[in-house]
Amino acid sequence: MDLSVVIPVKDEAANVASLVAEVRAALDGLLDYEILCVDDGSEDGTVTEVARLQAAAPHLRLLRHMRNYGQSAALRSGVKAARAVWIATLDGDGQNDPADIPKLWRMVLTAPVAPPLLIAGYRESRQDRWTKRFASQIANRVRRRMLGDGSPDTGCGLKLFPRSLFLDLPYFDHMHRFLPALVLREGGIVRSIRVNHRARRGGISKYGVFDRLGVGVVDLCGVIWLKRRAARPHVLEEVLPDPKTASTSPSISVVR
Repeated sequence: MDLSVVIPVKDEAANVASLVAEVRAALDGLLDYEILCVDDGSEDGTVTEVARLQAAAPHLRLLRHMRNYGQSAALRSGVKAARAVWIATLDGDGQNDPADIPKLWRMVLTAPVAPPLLIAGYRESRQDRWTKRFASQIANRVRRRMLGDGSPDTGCGLKLFPRSLFLDLPYFDHMHRFLPALVLREGGIVRSIRVNHRARRGGISKYGVFDRLGVGVVDLCGVIWLKRRAARPHVLEEVLPDPKTASTSPSISVVR
């Protein structure tokens, strides 16, 4: 399997059917994939709707949290359960455009094996209320200045990365907002690419202005602490010579 598409959902019964249909339209015939909808304690008909869709979508899987744990927890549950080497993520509100996934995938095909790569969507033309855009702009400026991650938009839900890379990152609540900085901390590289952004079709946003500004400050301090204590040693593995070849010195391979 080439790709697992992980979609956290919380009370998105109005959006999930069209989102799944768009993922299928973008990826059918392009690669071998699966879709994992991770329900994070929905109180509407989201679970019923996903279960209904499974009858016609053999690639669709449903994971459930019995109560709400947050988007980062839902992402982690989906990535841990994923069967593919590469993970694409989308927000469940339908504002990310699945038609952009092939564009990100083409970058993967030309990328070197190492260092590990995170491809992050950049919503240059956001279709949100001005208060939401304003809060995100402030949060992004503060984060870039404090963390130096160089990412123009860490809040975009559309991302593509190796499953193993995500599972190597330190986990904490709200970590999904800091993926570029955490990937750089692990010695990876980050590439931002402009993607389409759309107005919410139904339901209500799960985040307000103070979620982005107030809570984000606490998380930012935690990520700064993690960065200062990062250690990425180069590991040398000594391989003993085969006695039959009678070499007098061991060979050395570098493990990064």
